[in-house]
Amino acid sequence: MKRVTGIGGIFFHAKDPVALRAWYKRHLGVDVQDWGGTAFTWADNAGNPFKGTTIWSIGAADSGHFAPSTSTFMINYRVDDLAALLQALRDEGCQVLDKTDDSEYGKFGWVVDPEGNKVELWEPPAGQ
Repeated sequence: MKRVTGIGGIFFHAKDPVALRAWYKRHLGVDVQDWGGTAFTWADNAGNPFKGTTIWSIGAADSGHFAPSTSTFMINYRVDDLAALLQALRDEGCQVLDKTDDSEYGKFGWVVDPEGNKVELWEPPAGQ
């Protein structure tokens, strides 16, 4: 079974998310949208786009989105079969969170790494 197939997103908290988003927009040219992040569209070496995006987003430090982790970041990894991977991680003794989410954006599950970082696992909808 394939496990991680790519990075679906990078999320981090900031004490002043509005100011930090503005810094990234001004100094690094990140096209920060009103929702607090951007979606980088994938392209090949020649610059031709193909299906897939990586989300980049800054949220407020007081958000509980990364709980139970106290880290200021969370990485979202793309996976092919979320249910099978979550079961394999449980069988291997990993700390898999009970909550999962199935929405128009795909299926999501979470595991906590040995350092206490919450890791998001994402099975994209078909065709993405």
